[in-house]
Amino acid sequence: MPHWLDLMLQSLGPLLAAGLRFTVPLTLIAFALGLALGLGTALVRLFAPRPLAALAWLYVWIFRGTPLLVQLFVIFYGLPSAGILIDAFPAAVIGFTLNVGAYTSEIVRAAIASIPKGQWEAAYATGMTPFQALRRTILPQAARVAVPSLANSFIALVKDTSLAAAITVPELFQAAQRIVAVTYEPLILYIEVALIYLVLSTLLSWLQTLLERRLGRYGGYLEARA
Repeated sequence: MPHWLDLMLQSLGPLLAAGLRFTVPLTLIAFALGLALGLGTALVRLFAPRPLAALAWLYVWIFRGTPLLVQLFVIFYGLPSAGILIDAFPAAVIGFTLNVGAYTSEIVRAAIASIPKGQWEAAYATGMTPFQALRRTILPQAARVAVPSLANSFIALVKDTSLAAAITVPELFQAAQRIVAVTYEPLILYIEVALIYLVLSTLLSWLQTLLERRLGRYGGYLEARA
């Protein structure tokens, strides 16, 4: 067996274990919290009084306009100088959540804004309150519009979790770094990590296509190709 293949097979177990133990939970927790934060931020920007909307805009402006790595460093390495100590994994969750929330808020806001005004008027005509119209009529339609972009954000987050290695979270990429420190084979190990991320992204992209087809967002085009 070639040396490079033997090394890949030996390191595959530890890499997958790190991915299942840290990368997957970090991705799921941060995306779920970020999506909730993004929805709330989008609603504030669309419907809240101007002072609150301005604060929501400021949050989005800051976290979309600064690098994610810098945000993680500020939370994990910077806050201790202000007396705020946060462990590596919670710091990563906070950083990714705030970053995801900023981006998903713009996706959700655009999706809600894309719903025709007539849908609001039709909901009011049936006796719904503004909140009921939003919950029963507008948000379900906006969700279908937002699914492709949200799915892309989720796939991007899976890859972005590798940045958590910079703040000592022992996820997939840092596990590879530790193996490299022992084997001195960076090319082989980093290619293996890249292949693992590629497989994950490909699988998620396939699931995204199935979800879009089920929702019928691009049904005619996908059915024509099938």
